[in-house]
Amino acid sequence: MSDFLKSEVDKALQSENGHLDLFIRFLLDEDQENPSPEKSINLFHCLNELNDHSLVQEVQTYVNRRDINRLSGVRLSPAQWSALVFVLLNSEEELDQFNLRKYDPSHECLLRLLPVIKASRKADLMGCNLTEQSCSALASVLSSNSSSLRELDLSNNDLQDSGVKLLSDALKSPHSTLEILRFAACRVTGLCCESLSSFLQSSKSLRELDLSNNDLQDSGVKLLSDALKSPHCILEILRFAACRFTDQCCESLSSFLQSSKSLRELDLSNNDLQDSGVKLLSDALKSPHCILEILRLSGCMVTEEGCCSVASALRSNLSRLKELDLSYNHPGESGVKLLSERLNDPNCTLDKLKYVEL
Repeated sequence: MSDFLKSEVDKALQSENGHLDLFIRFLLDEDQENPSPEKSINLFHCLNELNDHSLVQEVQTYVNRRDINRLSGVRLSPAQWSALVFVLLNSEEELDQFNLRKYDPSHECLLRLLPVIKASRKADLMGCNLTEQSCSALASVLSSNSSSLRELDLSNNDLQDSGVKLLSDALKSPHSTLEILRFAACRVTGLCCESLSSFLQSSKSLRELDLSNNDLQDSGVKLLSDALKSPHCILEILRFAACRFTDQCCESLSSFLQSSKSLRELDLSNNDLQDSGVKLLSDALKSPHCILEILRLSGCMVTEEGCCSVASALRSNLSRLKELDLSYNHPGESGVKLLSERLNDPNCTLDKLKYVEL
């Protein structure tokens, strides 16, 4: 095979019109035993240049389907996968927001479609049965200098701490331009926060991070809070809903709220913060350095006492809070009255208040 290839290359070099170039390209790629998606797609290009569009037409039938899991249970050949990648790479709709669930929510499909994810602006991989092994593949995309990815949603996958560490290490790359990252319900604990903390201090692009519905606990918050105090951190939106926090985490949160130069939205819903935790957060709102505009405390075991603390912060005229969610708490009539009065105060920045009593 090697001698044959050499002789054909020699013939192609002697050709004046280059009519053998395409044939050589085909031979050189066919020589790969297990071609990567990038290499195997070249075989498809060879057929395409020969005006053989049968693969495109065949694969287009899958792409045109509007049902979920278009490829679930369908076994495609390597050539068909290459054709599918080619079709998706030429689809403006798919590259604007790629959704893996529309094809096959699996690790195997993820590997096949990595070139598409790399070229997409948004990648929705939520609930796709991905694991730590998938994170290893995605890490190469995140650290690539040719990646177009700006938003990545990995929620509801079994990534665990080890998978998050792999992605965090990749995000430290100076080439990373990711702006939105969602890890909600990924079975991670406070152990992953050390890795996240490290990349948050060096990231020049990440503006939104969602870690909701994970077992971070108070220890995890402390690690992240230290990173969020960094003058290099530009995070604007942080979601910690249902992360098993207690009032003890609020001291760390209060500290970084008073020093953060970028955070404008914080979601702490469904954590056991209680009135003591809310008081600490309210004290941070009084700081002239706190720029928080949206605070969500739904289902945080807040009573009238906690509402008094928040109302006091709003009365100080230093708070920049515009939206407050206290739904599913126990504010009582007096607590609601105190906060409602602030809404009517022309000097108060608050213009949206949510509350639904339990």
